[in-house]
Amino acid sequence: MKIQPSVRYSHTLLSQLVQKGDTVIDATVGKGNDTEFLSELVGQKGKVYGFDVQEEAIKYTKQRLDDKNLSSNVSLFNTGHENIEKLVDGPINAAIFNLGYLPGSNKDIITKPDTTLTAIKACLNKLKINGIVVLVLYYGHVGGPQEKHAVIEYAQSLNQKEFSVMQYQFINQVHCPPILLAIQKNAN
Repeated sequence: MKIQPSVRYSHTLLSQLVQKGDTVIDATVGKGNDTEFLSELVGQKGKVYGFDVQEEAIKYTKQRLDDKNLSSNVSLFNTGHENIEKLVDGPINAAIFNLGYLPGSNKDIITKPDTTLTAIKACLNKLKINGIVVLVLYYGHVGGPQEKHAVIEYAQSLNQKEFSVMQYQFINQVHCPPILLAIQKNAN
């Protein structure tokens, strides 16, 4: 077995916990990789909610899903993930965030600590027992270190009786290797 990079490991974690019929969130749609992956995991009876502030990301992902006949169980929202609380009904089984900016796009459009924390809190409030919120933090850009610090500080503050939090990162690589945080809701 080869140690997986953070993004691939995020899919490994989700594939072990998400089942057909589940409700999940892609909080940062981007190019639609996670949205497509989640749509396949939850199947036709499941539901995927996807959020992105960039219209091009939503259009690209919609086309990608349509081309693969995967759009029937996906609702895409061209708005920030801070609106999850208002737009997602009922409990969720999982959520994924890729924090930073959309690769190959405008690097000035980035996720921000305040809206990201609002979205994480909304996901944790909606999360079912044993559900998981996965965050991949890209922080090698302007604003990235501040968001990384805020998200890690918040995750560390979570009550260990309510949540288990894991951090996964390569520590001997240059250029700010992504950090993966996984937050699982514990049974009380």
